[in-house]
Amino acid sequence: MQERQVSLEGRWALVTGAGKRIGATIARTLHGAGANVAVHYFRSADDAERVAAQLNEARANSAFTVGGDIRKVPETERIVAEVIARTGRLDILVNNASTFYPTPLGTVTEEQWHDLIDSNLKAPLFLAQAALPYLKAAHGSIVNIVDIHSQRPLRHHVVYGPAKAGLAMLTRSLAKDLAPEIRVNGVSPGAILWPEGGIPENVQQTILRQVPLKRTGAPEDIASAVLYLVRDATYVTGQILAVDGGRSIGW
Repeated sequence: MQERQVSLEGRWALVTGAGKRIGATIARTLHGAGANVAVHYFRSADDAERVAAQLNEARANSAFTVGGDIRKVPETERIVAEVIARTGRLDILVNNASTFYPTPLGTVTEEQWHDLIDSNLKAPLFLAQAALPYLKAAHGSIVNIVDIHSQRPLRHHVVYGPAKAGLAMLTRSLAKDLAPEIRVNGVSPGAILWPEGGIPENVQQTILRQVPLKRTGAPEDIASAVLYLVRDATYVTGQILAVDGGRSIGW
């Protein structure tokens, strides 16, 4: 009979964009459940080093950092190769890294197109491809961090929304192609953390009025969903779990 829960002890996870915010919380949560973690970063080297140091303080030799621009295919291959060189295995891939900003129609540049598509859609595909033999050998798991706006458009985000919609379809496509050896699922956050640049108070209140639970979520809510999909959901693949306080019911 299939085990109802997978032990994460001795397993290695690669979490992209794990130096801060939701990615850092995902790394800490998986680590707290027994996994070892490769903490990926692009520009947030100092933040990533702090996360890895905290994890290693809790359990020696259980974390390290790996830098790289995942928008570039050779970098995705190098990142996975570096993880394998240091660990000898890869059991979990969490595609969390993302770029997010408005691109009002009439102002969209080709550079913005490539930045948003490459970080949100291309990178998860090529990371999965680079990691494929190792995840298959481990009967591992991929979790993609999608977005509730992959289903309902966000005004002035005519590139970001389609990129995340593509990631949702990629999640399902990979689940079909990689079964039964690898499970692939997604988590779609709602209002969890406001953008780093901040948004006006009236916009925040408008969003919260659309949330049945009438509050923002926390990074731990997303991390707990990732942990569930990786550790507990052994008969779940091809699913995208909305963690949004009910917002995607309709707004």
